[in-house]
Amino acid sequence: MSIPSWLVIAGVTLAVALLANLLSRQDIRWFMHLQRPQWLTFEKAIPVIWTVVFICGAWSAYLVWENSPGTNNTWLLMGVYLLVEIVIVAYTPVMCKLKSLKAGTVIGATGFFLGCILTVLVLPIKTWAAILLLPYLIWSPIGTYVTWKMMQLNPADA
Repeated sequence: MSIPSWLVIAGVTLAVALLANLLSRQDIRWFMHLQRPQWLTFEKAIPVIWTVVFICGAWSAYLVWENSPGTNNTWLLMGVYLLVEIVIVAYTPVMCKLKSLKAGTVIGATGFFLGCILTVLVLPIKTWAAILLLPYLIWSPIGTYVTWKMMQLNPADA
């Protein structure tokens, strides 16, 4: 009996996402003391936004897998999905461990460009899989811009 593909994809997504929680109290304290832009009124919604982004990304990967399960091209695309998720998840721990908003901005921008590449690769295979990546492609530049603005407000932590 084999494990359903949706369960494997969801499990990998969850396992990688949990890596973002590898933060010490000092890391969290550093991040919480940073000054934020006044217009950042939606910070409490960010965990919900990321939950939607990860669910949509996993669903997208599932659709691609089910289109051509087990082929070399599909495995390669699963690797790109994993790379994008690892970059996304690296944002918080790397930025907090380095105490560098610049590192967060670079990681955010890198994730966005990788997400664009993934979307272009997936579009001819399954339109809905590409559409499901749109929440990330919309949110990622917003999050990156917020981090960039925070660099200006916290020059000592840039």
